[in-house]
Amino acid sequence: MRTLPLALALVCTAAGFAAQGTAAEAVPWGYSCVPASTETPRTSSTCGATLLDGRAIAPPNAPTAVKGAVAAANRIAGKPYVWGGGHLSWWDRRGYDCSGAVGYALHGGGLLETTMVSGQLSYWGLGGLGRWITVYANDEHVYMVIAGLRFDTRGDLPGITGPRWHADRVEPRNFVARHPAGL
Repeated sequence: MRTLPLALALVCTAAGFAAQGTAAEAVPWGYSCVPASTETPRTSSTCGATLLDGRAIAPPNAPTAVKGAVAAANRIAGKPYVWGGGHLSWWDRRGYDCSGAVGYALHGGGLLETTMVSGQLSYWGLGGLGRWITVYANDEHVYMVIAGLRFDTRGDLPGITGPRWHADRVEPRNFVARHPAGL
């Protein structure tokens, strides 16, 4: 009987969990963005994007669409939360709601033609975790993980609102995971 090297075994295990729909517990950021061990820091060389002064830096090996989505999200990171923001026009100087922010980032990567609300995004793309981009959506909220960093309008300190990058994990229970084809 042959044994797999540890790194390959982890990838195979993660892919199996993703296929079974239990990836939230085993692989919180998508199968490509989990370092080989919990002691290994998540960096652009071991996993995905890095966070510097509130802005994400896409890994050098990221596909063009991922770099475009990261750049777009960086442009609106820190804008205030405005219900309905980002739906009448891609650029909304007032601010963005959750789906407006996710849509803006996806559009920046060339992955979304028209704005969608969170419930619509729960049917967008393909089901399951993506290698580079995963959108977590339900009828009430949507957020995304790009190259291992969460882009979300929730999880901020009191008094701070709007789309921002987060390195911390949130429980994706009650969310559908979707991703763009090939990413």
